[in-house]
Amino acid sequence: MSKSLRNRVFIVVGVIIACAAFMWPINKRINLGLDLQGGMHLVLKVDTSKLPDKAKSDAVARAMEILRNRIDSLGVGETVLQRQGEEEILLQLPGVTDRNKAVEIVKRVAHLEFRLVHKDAAKLQEAISGKPVEGYELKMTKGDDKEPVLVENKAAMQGDAITDAKVDIDSSGMMPNISLSFNAQGTKDFADLTQGHVGERLAIVLDDEVMSAPNIREAILTGNAQITGQFTYEEAAVLAMSLRSGSLPAPIYIEEERTIGPLLGKDSINDGFKATIIGSLLVFAFMILYYFIGGMIASFALMMNLFMTVGVMCFINVMLPYSQVTLTLPGIAGLALTLAMAVDANVLINERIREELDNGRTLAASINAGYDKALTAIIDSNATTLVAAAMLFYFGSGPIKGFAITLTIGLCASLFSAVFLTRTIFMFLIEKNIIKSLPMMHFIKPTKIDFIGKAPVFIALSVIVIAVGLFTVYQKKDQAYGIDFSGGQVQEYRFEKPLFAEDIRAAIKAANVKDAIIQQFDKNPENVIIRTNEDTFETVSAAFKNKFPTNKAEVMRIEKVGPVVGKKLREQAVWALLLALAGILIYVGFRFKHFDFATAGIIALFHDVLVAFGMTVFLGRQIDLLTVTALLTIAGYSINDTIVIYDRVRENMAKTGKKMGLKDVINLSMNQTLGRTLLTSFATMLVVVVFFFVGGEVLNSFSLTLLIGMFAGVYSTVFIVSPIVVWWNNRGVKAVA
Repeated sequence: MSKSLRNRVFIVVGVIIACAAFMWPINKRINLGLDLQGGMHLVLKVDTSKLPDKAKSDAVARAMEILRNRIDSLGVGETVLQRQGEEEILLQLPGVTDRNKAVEIVKRVAHLEFRLVHKDAAKLQEAISGKPVEGYELKMTKGDDKEPVLVENKAAMQGDAITDAKVDIDSSGMMPNISLSFNAQGTKDFADLTQGHVGERLAIVLDDEVMSAPNIREAILTGNAQITGQFTYEEAAVLAMSLRSGSLPAPIYIEEERTIGPLLGKDSINDGFKATIIGSLLVFAFMILYYFIGGMIASFALMMNLFMTVGVMCFINVMLPYSQVTLTLPGIAGLALTLAMAVDANVLINERIREELDNGRTLAASINAGYDKALTAIIDSNATTLVAAAMLFYFGSGPIKGFAITLTIGLCASLFSAVFLTRTIFMFLIEKNIIKSLPMMHFIKPTKIDFIGKAPVFIALSVIVIAVGLFTVYQKKDQAYGIDFSGGQVQEYRFEKPLFAEDIRAAIKAANVKDAIIQQFDKNPENVIIRTNEDTFETVSAAFKNKFPTNKAEVMRIEKVGPVVGKKLREQAVWALLLALAGILIYVGFRFKHFDFATAGIIALFHDVLVAFGMTVFLGRQIDLLTVTALLTIAGYSINDTIVIYDRVRENMAKTGKKMGLKDVINLSMNQTLGRTLLTSFATMLVVVVFFFVGGEVLNSFSLTLLIGMFAGVYSTVFIVSPIVVWWNNRGVKAVA
């Protein structure tokens, strides 16, 4: 074995061993996202508008500390609690499935006050009749037996001196109440308060609601008090915990919520991995049938690509604990997609090797030349996709970041597997004289199509398709966008037995929920998705329990986005797309020495994105964050074919000099690379089609958008990019030198 080959083998074996070492045990090395394991993702806003300026500065930090103390009591592992912007807090609760309890814990201000009640019944009657009583306000006590009470505006004592709060049961053994204990100063203050007002009533006011207003029969010197009310035990437990951890400095509102039930997480894992396995097997089968030995080598490299991607993710989680990589459902799609994209490099190499063999070169010389000539196009293609992945990571959140990270790692791994690993295998087989030829199928014979001449017809067709899509978006207006961008709430339930949509609609209408959109799937008729403009979860879930008592409904997911967050996400999506396109423009412009070619490529990308955007809405789907993820992936991927053509144009220009015009050179280059364009697109679409049919409903629209965009990418590469270059560019060699 030659020294060069031996060094290569050592590197390959070392990488495999390192990945295997970091992957073991796999269940402790890979972090599952909330969309796979279930849990809650919340973006909270601390409303400081009513706080004095001095208190505003540290209100968010104080709220975070109080929330941390409250959440610790839940026993949730790996909680994420981060400040986001000026007044927002990001909170992730993996594994939390009791949505009502979690929301109550988060939103409960727990501001406790003790206020004296006016003892003059005549003043109470005046207040009831609408006449204001100076220094007092009229309130109603909590519970079924509501009672009007006239309480002082100012609190006689605050609840910030509480050291403990626990749930007790009253003497009847039926009703829970909350026992409070004060610190030393609180004990003294409470003793002074009760001692000075024996015989009067003292209202216990929690979050501006009178829980009870008992008579002070005697001075309370022990530092203990009791809150009574018509609580359930669960309500009393949450309230006691909130009082122990302290009151929030300001009210908190949930601006964005994504709650994933354990059933949906389990389904997503099963569907995602099933689609990945089926898609991978189809790609392997295609490569082996078409390229035989070369296909087997490429398939092994593709398997190693998946192996290394997971290994690098585990490496980061082990070695960089503060930069954890999380596997999300889009991340699983990213694994399969990087495998499909890695086929691009393997097809390009094999097609280059075929050309060299057809030119009469030896097998070893053909393999070396094939790799050398394919390398620049492979690097350029992956670089443009990495630009899009960077935008996804920077502007995305949660599952979208997971997709971007997986895509980035997978693309980097594909460079190693497709370029270094496969070449090492070829070198070993040739050096050991194991292979003497490299047979391949050749379905796509050499063509002599005048692509430039046919361009006007297809450009007109593109204009029509884009116009129809954009008109559909304009016509649907806000309905074209999912709740990520327009705001609102999505609830998904799984019933034990299928229901008719009319029955569901009647139950919701009876609960006075208006403008609800109901969606069911033929594949899973037990699943029901309900979209509303407001938070209607409690109303809808109660309506289902009352209307269908024998047909239990399991909550699969709840997603809620406020209008402010929706507008912000929409702006971020637009910026992500624009910056991705700008980054690709700059990269391609510098690589090919002239921005006329790069600009033509970007126009084609705009074409692909607009076609995918409009047709997705035209086919009845909504634009959400996952759809934008697909659009950015299209922007990064669909220029790959264009780059390969540009690379071939540059090569042919160098060969022919000024003997051929730019139009003829581009036509020649497109005919030479047509087989590669169709083969790589077919292999990638195999995976995306599998995810569309098998990957589950969450990734269904994502897969559809990718399919449309990839088809548009092949179309624009052949009929849009090159004609624009010819029409704009009259400088021949200078443009591609």
